[in-house]
Amino acid sequence: MTTAPADAAGTRVELEIGGMTCASCAARVEKRLNRMDGVTASVNYATEKAQVTFVDGVAVEDLLATVERTGYTAALPAPPAAEEERERPEPDELAGLRQRLVTAVVLALPVVLMAMVPALQFRNWQWLSLTLASPVVVHAAWPFHRAAWTNLRHGAATMDTLISVGTLAAYGWSLWALFFGTAGEMGMKHPFELSVERVDGSGTIYLEAAAGVTAFILAGRYFEARSKRRAGAALRALMELGARDVAVLRNGREVRVPTAELAVGELFVVRPGEKVATDGVVRKGTSAVDASMLTGESVPVEVAVGDPVTGATVNAGGRIVVEAARVGADTQLARMARLVEDAQNGKAAAQRLADRISAVFVPVVIALSVATLGYWLGAGEGAAAAFTAAVAVLIIACPCALGLATPTALMVGTGRGAQLGILIKGPEVLESTRAVDTIVLDKTGTVTKGAMALVELHAAGGVDEGTVLRLAGALEHASEHPIAKAVAAAAAERTGELPSPEDFTAVPGLGVQGVVDGHAVLVGREKLLRRWAIDLPGELTAAKDEAELKGRTAVVVAWDGAAKAVLVVADEVKPTSAEAVRQLRALGLAPVLLTGDNEAVARAVAAEVGIDEVIAEVLPEEKVSVVERLQGEGKSVAMVGDGVNDAAALAQADLGLAMGTGTDAAIEAGDLTLVRGDLRVAADAIRLSRRTLGTIKGNLFWAFGYNVAALPLAAAGLLNPMIAGAAMAFSSVFVVGNSLRLRGFR
Repeated sequence: MTTAPADAAGTRVELEIGGMTCASCAARVEKRLNRMDGVTASVNYATEKAQVTFVDGVAVEDLLATVERTGYTAALPAPPAAEEERERPEPDELAGLRQRLVTAVVLALPVVLMAMVPALQFRNWQWLSLTLASPVVVHAAWPFHRAAWTNLRHGAATMDTLISVGTLAAYGWSLWALFFGTAGEMGMKHPFELSVERVDGSGTIYLEAAAGVTAFILAGRYFEARSKRRAGAALRALMELGARDVAVLRNGREVRVPTAELAVGELFVVRPGEKVATDGVVRKGTSAVDASMLTGESVPVEVAVGDPVTGATVNAGGRIVVEAARVGADTQLARMARLVEDAQNGKAAAQRLADRISAVFVPVVIALSVATLGYWLGAGEGAAAAFTAAVAVLIIACPCALGLATPTALMVGTGRGAQLGILIKGPEVLESTRAVDTIVLDKTGTVTKGAMALVELHAAGGVDEGTVLRLAGALEHASEHPIAKAVAAAAAERTGELPSPEDFTAVPGLGVQGVVDGHAVLVGREKLLRRWAIDLPGELTAAKDEAELKGRTAVVVAWDGAAKAVLVVADEVKPTSAEAVRQLRALGLAPVLLTGDNEAVARAVAAEVGIDEVIAEVLPEEKVSVVERLQGEGKSVAMVGDGVNDAAALAQADLGLAMGTGTDAAIEAGDLTLVRGDLRVAADAIRLSRRTLGTIKGNLFWAFGYNVAALPLAAAGLLNPMIAGAAMAFSSVFVVGNSLRLRGFR
């Protein structure tokens, strides 16, 4: 998508933004765009895209220039074909980041060990540390330095600024101490002394701080970049659902062509089991179309001449000829893809907690460092002592433990989640779990099994149930209809091998008829029996009406001129769904059942699992509207779904939970993926996410706490380097240990 036509609100354009390193970068671009007259912009850091609406008089080139003046790159999205080609190889950015991370880890580890373990400090160890640390600080940390320089040119400061200034200060001071101080002397040691005294710093090096911080932060950035790369996977999964080629009728012959070449008004053939190529109208034949992936309806829809069909649905019955009504970007599938994209881009970028704190913390630390330098120079303490104190302020503030706070908790939490069948996509997801108060549950495939099954059998007086199943199952076994398959499967399971019908005829829209074991058998709707002047007795009529009142499908069975039984087929509720709803309520969530199925079916399922609020008979785009309406009422909404019809709503919700047994589109649009098809895992996922978020917050508190507590000592010039090293090491150990407690989650 590039630009949309102008309307009353203006022209809409989507821009790809490059060079953003944190959520505050997105906020800066958004703020600068919104300062332009007639421009309204929303920038999403996760997807690296901006949605911009502008009025006449503003050109796209003006928008691109504004973003570039802010210090970032901007471009219109590449055409879909080019984008597809571009996604095959690993992006240069991600490959480069991995290469920097490997470099940093391999080289920084021995530097940190030598500095923290005196026994490893051999003669001239400090020069080996310099040799190993230099590539880490200069090459591996280059993204931080580049971002800090960009921020500086535009009068801003982020965590990148603090990392860059801190590592360069530590590295620069170490160079001074090695070449101009006493730290470069042979046999120099870093004794592990815990004392508070003023030092001049000429014998102290901070190479382990510079290299270690770089490695830790790069690890976090790499895993974040990997998750961001999957931002567009939901759209690709949606578009891949459509048929790739189609049998078009041209000059009386079937010609198979790519779906993209299909034109409005052309006739195309859809055989049993094939996907409908595009939205259209049936012109010949009858069938049953399985639209559950798009509409959520558990029962296939009967279609005949004149009925509409939707692209990507599956023909579950006979051969039909369809006239194409909408193609390309106008189809329902394409519109749903746009809904998913709009919901993803419209979702507020969840700022990393460290970035929020750094908005105040970074400028304060830098100002404190400069003030410390000025104070000690003015007090006549000498340049060495003054610079030692100033650099100590930067180094103790440089977030070593902070680099571990989020990644370690996330790593342990997501690892434990994977063991329990819960996949958490990223740290921003966790923030949503604490706030949600309403959970919207899709019915088909989430609360229910998503497949038709025989749930009841009502036989007339004196009729053997086994005989009913044997005769009806034998006839239904020859049919391709999903309801017929459910009856045949139940019959085979309960009676064993089924006989072959001696005669079989499918009656479009009504059922099947034939001869089994010498009996003339009818299986289908009541209308089929009326054709043969067969009436339902009162007991079977009551059973049929009761089933239909519950929204279930009633199949009538007759043979030898008399109605014998009513088979009730339905999408069964999963045995664990009621318990899952109770667990969700215990977490403070109000459950809502949302489905494209009819009201009667939805009410029956809701009553069975204990849900009070039901919203039924909604189209895919209406599911998004329902979520938006709930959000407009001030509710924080979680959504659980498994179908393509849920993908846009999952993306729109404050928290999307996708059933791993569902479609790729739903899984990619969700924030949490539940590998098993058990709804109880949704409650576990929310509990684990909340626990992980609490751990991250605790880690961040202590990571900053050590730094803030030591800042006064550093500013006073009383911070011994070994105390700083010990504090940093202990804070890191504390953060890792705190994160490891998540392994015990049950």
